[in-house]
Parts: sequence; structure tokens; C-alpha cells
Amino acid sequence: MSNGNHVSIVGNLTRDPELRFTPTGQATATFGVAVNRRWQNRQTNEWEEATSFFDVVCWRELAENAAQSLTKGTRVVVSGRLDQRSWETPDHERRSKIEITADEVAPSLRWATAAITKNERRTPETAAAPAYSGGGGRSVANEPPAGETYYDEEPF
Repeated sequence: MSNGNHVSIVGNLTRDPELRFTPTGQATATFGVAVNRRWQNRQTNEWEEATSFFDVVCWRELAENAAQSLTKGTRVVVSGRLDQRSWETPDHERRSKIEITADEVAPSLRWATAAITKNERRTPETAAAPAYSGGGGRSVANEPPAGETYYDEEPF
């Protein structure tokens, strides 16, 4: 991405992906990702932590694959761009939010394994007819191995 608008996050899904289709039949999936940070306060030597929540949007085949493969709690790596979306509420209030439009979504293999199944190449005719409604999929364990504790690197 040459425009400088690139972000990558690693975190856990806060909800199952929600798969929808535009009026023209284009698939879109949305889900939330929680990213945890943990660091040691240099003044107090106490461990501190913070959680950030991000909304992720996927399109086309990525949306369908995410909806079929991911479930709440799955640890993922998301790479994409930040997009700001604005709308007006029924009370005529302007609202906006920043979300990640994903280019790639992958399971994190730090504490889990994944079975990779390559999909058939889709044509415009087969892409218009969804083969499933999303959700479900195989759950992937995302807990660290017993007895191990992982601490994120200190922020700089």
C-alpha cells in the first residue's frame, strides 16, 4: 500500500462474523477484534494492561471465507487500511467511526494450529450465489500452553 494507510493488528474476535450481501450480491462480513497490550510501568514496576477494540470489514471472497472459518474468540492477524465512515441517525445526528477494511485475515498460529483448505476459483456466475450463510466454522483454541504466560513487548 503506497498511500501510507496500512495497519496490522493481532487480537481475538469479540463476536462471530456477520455475513451480509449487498443488493448487487457482493458479500461483506463484519466482526470485532480486541487487542490486548501489557507492559510494566517503569516508575511503579507494576504490570499494566489496556484493551483496544476494532471493527473489521471484509469484502467478497475474504468475507465469505472469514464467515465460514472464524468464530468468537479466534485469535487472528488482520492487515488492511483504516477507513472512516459517516452516517446520519434517525434523529438527524451526524455520526462517524473508523474501522479496518481488511485485505488479509489469518488465524494466529502462536498457540493454535489451523487446517488450510484451498477454495475453488470462483467465476462471476458462482460468486453471485452464496453457498452458505456464514457463522459456524471450526473453533480454534487460542489459549497459551499450560504454565506459560505471554507478555507483549513494552511500547516505545
